[in-house]
Amino acid sequence: MRVIRTIKELREALEYMRAGGHTPIGFVPTMGYLHEGHASLVRRAAEASGTVVMSIFVNPLQFGPGEDYATYPRDERRDLELAEREGADIVFIPSVEEMYPQAVKTTVSVSSLTERLCGASRPGHFDGVATVVSKLFNIVQPDLAFFGLKDAQQVAVLRRMVSDLNMNVQIVACPIMRESDGLALSSRNVYLSAEERSQALVLSRSLRAVRKALEEGTVHTAEEARAMLMSGIRESQLAVIDYAEILTYPDLEPIAGEQALLSVPGEMIMALAVKFGTTRLIDNNVFTAKEVRVLV
Repeated sequence: MRVIRTIKELREALEYMRAGGHTPIGFVPTMGYLHEGHASLVRRAAEASGTVVMSIFVNPLQFGPGEDYATYPRDERRDLELAEREGADIVFIPSVEEMYPQAVKTTVSVSSLTERLCGASRPGHFDGVATVVSKLFNIVQPDLAFFGLKDAQQVAVLRRMVSDLNMNVQIVACPIMRESDGLALSSRNVYLSAEERSQALVLSRSLRAVRKALEEGTVHTAEEARAMLMSGIRESQLAVIDYAEILTYPDLEPIAGEQALLSVPGEMIMALAVKFGTTRLIDNNVFTAKEVRVLV
């Protein structure tokens, strides 16, 4: 496994890999502090690709004022051990100066999809995500790019960016990875105290409860489902709800409160963002009305 820190060296290495027939190129962008969720993306990329590139870059553009950019967890040595163990061929670890050598005057913005859920709570966040991913796609020029569905809104935004800008890359969405007790894996879980972590289980528990109620026919409408989500989360005394929404997916359009969810064509998403102490966690289920089954 090669560790590369400059754009020039990475492009040269990938040119050599392509010339040697080590294609397709699979790409796993990350912000580091890797966990089993990231490991699953690398494994998926290794199965589908001739060369696996992982990037580790904590992108300042996607953090707002007062967010945790400076304190975001970092552990390069541990990250490299995981990347090599899981099959990465190249790990790209650029500095902020390498990625942004001058003040950024060109950004990428995806409208509509970024105005709800995390986009409403974190203005400018998805502009930062779209901009850095666009830069990384231009640098790596991957055939396949692998993202976890824990941030299903991010997947929807990036797929629309790729489609609208005719980027020659396929976004591969991979399942949410969870701890054995149901907590969705996140680099930010390290911030949780023992009590906060215990109470954070209310997120996956609430999502499962609404799904079961839909299956059993005790909940029918979007309004009923959202009320049940909110009620479930509020069982935790430490939970501070940012949002609990049910929308169409991937368009992220509102569903009328009185509309029966089982009459909605295509996919829907139940999405949550909740703070425990200073830690903001997200979770979701994407499902279809036809079978009322979880897809992720």
